[in-house]
Amino acid sequence: MTGPTDRTPVPERTPETGQSPGPAAPQVPVAGPPPRRRTAIWAFLPLLLFAALAALFYVRLYAGDPSELPSALIGRPVPAFELPPVEGLARNGAPVPGFSAADLKGEVTVVNVWASWCGPCRAEHPLLVELARDDRFRLVGLNYKDSPANATRFLNALGNPFSAVGADQSGRVGIDWGVYGVPETFVVGRDGTIAFKHVGPLDPDSLATRLKPAIEAALAKPATS
Repeated sequence: MTGPTDRTPVPERTPETGQSPGPAAPQVPVAGPPPRRRTAIWAFLPLLLFAALAALFYVRLYAGDPSELPSALIGRPVPAFELPPVEGLARNGAPVPGFSAADLKGEVTVVNVWASWCGPCRAEHPLLVELARDDRFRLVGLNYKDSPANATRFLNALGNPFSAVGADQSGRVGIDWGVYGVPETFVVGRDGTIAFKHVGPLDPDSLATRLKPAIEAALAKPATS
């Protein structure tokens, strides 16, 4: 006779089927959402930074009056340079000379940066011709990234108001002067320091209210030894 401990336990039967339940089915893990790929965000980060910087540059450059862009050279001596004449350019039968930094001392000089391929330069040119009639100061031209033939053709057609024209074919001197683009106009005092800068084409209003007062202020200032 066996005791209760010798008996094999009988599995319980389910009331619905009357059968013993089989072994438990293995638990299949439920797949969750795939992890987010942060690499996609990092890939677009340089583009977002570039867009933000470009927007800031655009606002700083074009907000307000572009003719009032600051210049670090105001009040400083003109950069050291020497420009050759425009080849083939003549005035009253004589070659028009180039000019250098040394030539911008001793009298007030207006320096106009221009090019034959510049549409606004053509628009402002009659005002330069008018300005050149005032013999209290000198007007010279810095021909920027131009070909001699085109520059000569431009001045022969519209008139040459410049007593000297320097050929800056590489644009190197323009960079040293802090030129943003053409046209630009500078007033240089008798002591060879840059007194004024106008960015963009001159028009009757800017000529009367900005450039001419700057010229008068430079003329009124005595030269320093």
